[in-house]
Amino acid sequence: MDATFPALLIRDQVQGSERVDFIRMDEADLMPGDVEVAVHYSSLNYKDALGITGSGRVLRRSPIVGGIDAAGEVIASSDTRFKPGDPVLVTGAGLGEYHHGGFAGRIRVPADWVVPLPAGMDCRQAMILGTAGLTTALILKRFQENQQLPEMGPILVTGASGGVGALTISLLAAQGYEVVGLTGKPEMAPWLRSLGASEVLDRHGLSMGFRPLETARWGGAVDVLGGEVLGWLARTVDDWGNIVVVGLAGGADLRTTVMPFILRGVSLLGVTSANCPLPMRGPLWERLGSDWAIPHLDSILSEEATLSQLPEFSRRMLAGRTWGRILVNPRADT
Repeated sequence: MDATFPALLIRDQVQGSERVDFIRMDEADLMPGDVEVAVHYSSLNYKDALGITGSGRVLRRSPIVGGIDAAGEVIASSDTRFKPGDPVLVTGAGLGEYHHGGFAGRIRVPADWVVPLPAGMDCRQAMILGTAGLTTALILKRFQENQQLPEMGPILVTGASGGVGALTISLLAAQGYEVVGLTGKPEMAPWLRSLGASEVLDRHGLSMGFRPLETARWGGAVDVLGGEVLGWLARTVDDWGNIVVVGLAGGADLRTTVMPFILRGVSLLGVTSANCPLPMRGPLWERLGSDWAIPHLDSILSEEATLSQLPEFSRRMLAGRTWGRILVNPRADT
């Protein structure tokens, strides 16, 4: 019986087609940890695409198996919290950055990174969610903690056709918020409405203005773009509204004034899922499996990829030619 398994190995110091190797590993190649997991599914995230293509400095070790998400079944554990056969998931926490990640048939990780799969959720559903789903739960948590109420007005979600955007629209709409999507892909408007968006705006036709404060249009916002769009959101969110910032696909700069914050009481809230503490992470996943369950997961899943397809999928993602969530099946290359 073959004890090896497939993996996607990234050599950070190499560019072009030679950057990625498709290899077979065995148990001796795994990194130290308390829990060994047979990976059933992973997912392709923006950070993964940056690492695979070398378009961003996101890898902290080379060579490394990519993949910041993984879900599967425990094979062995030296930690009493887990036993063989337990369904579990791991997102962020260094996976695929400085510790071999989910683009492989197996991982071995510290027990504190591992989250039991919520009741009623399977590995496939967990990885349609993945890091993007945890980010979406953190967005809702930040809104609720800072008193962002549905009656305060519509929530604008930028990057609406991406994984985080689509999941956020679906979750917020299910929780009673009116949600407006902003996208550079206007052809996706019918799909976004099917997820719960009351309106879809074309980013390319956006008139942002230039005054320190523009007419207030939004009760709050979720931004994955940064840059010029985030500055515009600060100028157009209404009194006491919150802007949750989760990405920088449109740029890392933020140009604004203090006016939105001292005259309208707008709050700028940050979210990072990679280092979300375990005491927070586990309960959020439990909520994603219960009262914060995100509808339309099958509609939000756009494609399923094998390891060998990931370089092409990554190039497409960075070029803006993907939508929704991309599931990765590392066992398909066996």
